[in-house]
Amino acid sequence: MIHPHTELQFINEEVGYGVVATQLIPKGTITWVQDKLDREFSPTQMRSMDAVYQKILETYTFRNNKGNYVLCWDNERFINHSFKSNCLSTAYDFELAIRDIQVGEQVTNDYGYLNLPYTFRGIDEGTKRKVVHPDDLLKYYKVWDKKLVKAMKEIDKVGQPLHALINQNLWKHLLKIQNGEEEMDSILLNYYPQKNNKQNDNDTVFDFL
Repeated sequence: MIHPHTELQFINEEVGYGVVATQLIPKGTITWVQDKLDREFSPTQMRSMDAVYQKILETYTFRNNKGNYVLCWDNERFINHSFKSNCLSTAYDFELAIRDIQVGEQVTNDYGYLNLPYTFRGIDEGTKRKVVHPDDLLKYYKVWDKKLVKAMKEIDKVGQPLHALINQNLWKHLLKIQNGEEEMDSILLNYYPQKNNKQNDNDTVFDFL
């Protein structure tokens, strides 16, 4: 389930639709939680479907560390990629705002941790990194972990509309991470190893979610 202070808006012709904050979403806010309405499909299930359904899953899903395709039931599937994303996924089936997200600002993820089965060229944002690769989690997990740890320090200091969807034992663990009593599980745990799945770096921009 996506944060309630967001809405789907048309961004521009280049990226199409995206999700925008309707109120300030502070750093440390949980912006999405995988819930009971989200659907998970194994590769075998996906291959058994008609082509029209496979195309939908290829467009609107991400792959978890089991290699299964996760289809979000709400606007989370329209979250766009950014190399300077304001949210990051965690190893706990939720996403976290790693900085304040202003009213009217797009809520963004980094597709580098979604286990894409292909190379993805993002919009040029003036960053050194221009392309998403299937193995980006192996390259950048330490950088992402540092950002997540900093955001975790705010997790009990900000409003959490999605708190009810977090398991009580997990919440206790998160508070201990916040207080430095326990270590955060690395985002690297989300990685699903794939073989021979890179395409040419000249691929065009693709609005994956």
